[in-house]
Amino acid sequence: MKILRLLNKIFLSILIFFFLISSNLYSEDQPVDIWNIDKTKIGQNKENQNTGQKKENKDLNESSSSNILKIEIQDSIKEIELDQNLDSKQIKILGLYDPEDFGLDINMWLKSDGDQLKNIFAKLNKMNLSKDAKELMNISLLTNAHHPEKNITDKEFIKIKSDWLKKNSDLDLIEKYITRNQIFDSHSELTRFLVDQHLSKANVEKACEIFSKKQEPIMDEYLSKFNIYCLVETERNEEAQLLLDLKKELGFKDIYFEEKISYLLGYSNEVDKTISEKSILDFHLAQKTNPEFLFEPKESTKKIIWKYLSSFNLLSSSLEIDISELDKISILEKATHDKNYSEEDLFELYKRFQFNLNQLLNVRKFTQSMSNIEGRALIYQKILLESEKIERLKLLKILKDSFKKDNLENAFDTELKKFLEDINPTDIPDNLTSFYYTNIEIEKNKEKKIKYNKDIMHQSKLINYFNGNYPKTKIEKDLENFLKKIKKNKKYFFSKKDKIFLESLKSDGIEISKRYENLYEVNQSEIPTDIQIMINNDEKGAALLRIAEVIGQDNLERIDDDTIYFIISTLNQLNIDQIRNKILLKVLPLKV
Repeated sequence: MKILRLLNKIFLSILIFFFLISSNLYSEDQPVDIWNIDKTKIGQNKENQNTGQKKENKDLNESSSSNILKIEIQDSIKEIELDQNLDSKQIKILGLYDPEDFGLDINMWLKSDGDQLKNIFAKLNKMNLSKDAKELMNISLLTNAHHPEKNITDKEFIKIKSDWLKKNSDLDLIEKYITRNQIFDSHSELTRFLVDQHLSKANVEKACEIFSKKQEPIMDEYLSKFNIYCLVETERNEEAQLLLDLKKELGFKDIYFEEKISYLLGYSNEVDKTISEKSILDFHLAQKTNPEFLFEPKESTKKIIWKYLSSFNLLSSSLEIDISELDKISILEKATHDKNYSEEDLFELYKRFQFNLNQLLNVRKFTQSMSNIEGRALIYQKILLESEKIERLKLLKILKDSFKKDNLENAFDTELKKFLEDINPTDIPDNLTSFYYTNIEIEKNKEKKIKYNKDIMHQSKLINYFNGNYPKTKIEKDLENFLKKIKKNKKYFFSKKDKIFLESLKSDGIEISKRYENLYEVNQSEIPTDIQIMINNDEKGAALLRIAEVIGQDNLERIDDDTIYFIISTLNQLNIDQIRNKILLKVLPLKV
């Protein structure tokens, strides 16, 4: 609200300026006693007044008025900048979650070494993390906590958060983070990423919606331009014009943007066909203001513009491309790999290549003398003609390998899965089994229900303790009965998951009778040295980052028991019970 008042002050200054100008012009024809000067003094000085002095006074007044405006605006801008600087210095905690929601605390980063954190995050940034690892990343980075103080600045740590949010590209999460913390301007790069991504997906309404959630005026130049466009888009033309005029009074100058907005506001009927790729907003304005908009992307065209063209159905149809233009087809293959061009359209293009019968019968021979693009087209046509499924599978592997060789493996992904779905797994030869299971779309199981097993401890109903629905006295009594039964059963095998279960109960203070201590051997937890140091220093945030790195691209259910054991041991020692319980309920129960 403080900045809003300052902007109002600037606008008032502009009005004062125009009032003073009009007052001076009016005083030329009809002198007015606006200063309330004593009449006797007027009489005494009357003989000294002449036309030249009037002109001099007029110029002086106009100059003074202009100076008043400049001083007012400059002072207001300085005040705004000072206010922003003060606000940025006051921002020490940025996040979405309360520490107690996950068993964390506000000092979870304070003792961490910034160099180590930057090293861990650099590794994480190169990994394609699983859903489980992403959840840990979100919790660790977006929990409200003080920043680390050693070998890292606030700015660097906040950038780690922003870089993660952009890599994860969960736009709803980014929007919550920005709006909850009101960091539109102070983190304008992240805000720009958000609105640009929405725009590139042809979701203009969603992109514009973000500006209604800012409590103070937008100061960042790019975002303020985007906001002006959004006002025009929602037919709030007067507000758009007012903001644009105000920006121009403060020194803004962008001829390209002004001309496009002028056209959208209806002030100009002349179509400006200039296309700027400087930003996705500039590119969008070119498309909005030209009814005959046509753009042919190149290999150097930014990925976000490719995405925009695809989302707005502005990419050329495969029927419009000459198959002799291999350079253009190469660009489309790259766009398909980046998921900005349809696989279906690419393979329709392959079908238009002309091959003779001899080439189709001897694919392996003739592809050696062709360009890679022509070779892929020939293999694809042969796959369509091949009736023998095992032979087709071999050709599919050859085609996939051809894409991989040119670093385009994602260009043959969805279509490959469609072919593989028609092949019975039992018919696949051993040498192609790995290829099949690596590329087939395994149907995701629906949410499975827990099946309790009263004979196996970690699969019994005792695991409901980690749901929070098991009183301490009851779990101790039921556990005593279960251990008593196991002690009588000499054949019972204590699995690693049983040990994980019991160690977690002990960590929570659940008492276990000493008579059962010899039932199983307590493993020395093989916790990596760096994580153990983090535990000893109570570096909860850093430890969670390392656990996310260990999980990597795997789902928790697929991780080996030894790794799960050290993960749970780490969380037990740090008393991060909420996260631990969630992991235990994923890895311990039998689900069907």
